[in-house]
Amino acid sequence: MRNSLRWLALSGLACCALSVTLPATASPSIQTAFSPEHGALELVLNTIGSARESIRMMGYSFTSPEVVRALVDAHRRGVDVKIVLDEKGNRNRASVAAMNLVAGAGIPVRTNDRYAIMHDKVIIVDGQTVETGSFNYTRAGTRKNSENVLVVREMPEVASRYLVHWQSRWDTGTNWIPGY
Repeated sequence: MRNSLRWLALSGLACCALSVTLPATASPSIQTAFSPEHGALELVLNTIGSARESIRMMGYSFTSPEVVRALVDAHRRGVDVKIVLDEKGNRNRASVAAMNLVAGAGIPVRTNDRYAIMHDKVIIVDGQTVETGSFNYTRAGTRKNSENVLVVREMPEVASRYLVHWQSRWDTGTNWIPGY
């Protein structure tokens, strides 16, 4: 009797173990796009649109209405968005307007003037995906310049390194206060 109870208990545990659903894991991937061939902006916007939890962005020049809109939309759907930008590269009217729009929507923005140029152009999504390359978040970056975008998806070890770099720039930045 004792052996049959033990066998019954073990077979029940085995059934439970076999019926556990393991989470699906996405495999890493890399995507590239270029401008002005009309692929770079679309890849950046798709990357922003894929965010479910967080976006950490750093940029040199920031004037793109499409990127502004995508970041505000992400924020409105509950994504935690934070942006750090080069201070000197964002003094013009278009940059100030873009920063005022995202900050006015409730997105924390900081500028950093600790470097000759804070030339980073990076978006980190959900601690898993990194968008980087030469692409400036500007209309010229989309329409006039020769630019490149590289997106590395589902590689948390790469995203983690970029997050450390992003955090160092955020920590030494100054809060942007919208002025109208």
